[in-house]
Amino acid sequence: MLSIASRIFIRNCTKSDTKRDEGLTTPEDIERFDDIKYADTDPCQLMDIYRPKNIADKKLPVIVSSHGGGWVYGNKEIYQYYCMNLAQRGFVVVNYTYRLAPKHKYPSAIEDTNSVYTWIMNNGADYGMDLNNIFAVGDSAGAQIVGIYASILTNSEYASQYSFRAPEKLKLNAVGLNCGKYNTSNEKASGFFKDMLPNKGTKEELIKVSVVEHITEQFPPSFIFTANKDFLINEPASLIKSLEAKGVEYESKLYGTEENPLYHVFHCNIKSEDAKIANDDEVSFFKKYIQ
Repeated sequence: MLSIASRIFIRNCTKSDTKRDEGLTTPEDIERFDDIKYADTDPCQLMDIYRPKNIADKKLPVIVSSHGGGWVYGNKEIYQYYCMNLAQRGFVVVNYTYRLAPKHKYPSAIEDTNSVYTWIMNNGADYGMDLNNIFAVGDSAGAQIVGIYASILTNSEYASQYSFRAPEKLKLNAVGLNCGKYNTSNEKASGFFKDMLPNKGTKEELIKVSVVEHITEQFPPSFIFTANKDFLINEPASLIKSLEAKGVEYESKLYGTEENPLYHVFHCNIKSEDAKIANDDEVSFFKKYIQ
């Protein structure tokens, strides 16, 4: 059963996301492939693929988007316009839905993420994906998912805690960690974590899902941003400390001013100039790591 905090969160997000995307349609310059099954565990395990029409005959670098939603809310439909907007910048973008808590406990979302990347490595070339240039973005809970999965790919000791195995040749060239949650090691379990974690947030569980605990020197180059009115504004500090300790390349941005306040996951509102600036900055960072 959902906690009260999660129920309120879902209600508020549904209202704000609907308003945010009102009037948006598929851009004329984007080709989309919808509702592709990437696994057979649950009917929700579907993904969309978007790519620019004007370079349809060329292999393109890939961005995989892990949506936010406190691990209890969200799907690819809510992120379709944001992801198509990224595709307009010259990428094939994969936008997937993963199983949600509390029905599906951790690590269901991570298992689904691994299934998406496995599908990409096996089938992505058929959609013009350049499998030597794969990037990942995630915001809020999605940023935690990206951080954890990147850690699984680059920390063999940590990867051994999971029953699945990542595709052998998969490498993330860089990651975008946006308005995310990265450090849970010293926290008490909130309603969200009680909903997500099988044992409602034991110390061991909170360490396991804490991105900062599992970063090694091999962690991908990271673009990190937040907003001046984001309720998770303090999260990047511990992440940056961990990246610096391991010598991982990163760039960190704080968007918004007192005169122009910006809030959690502001970058998903593609109608706004602030979102354009942040998303342009992130994609520019990725392009530095295209091989």
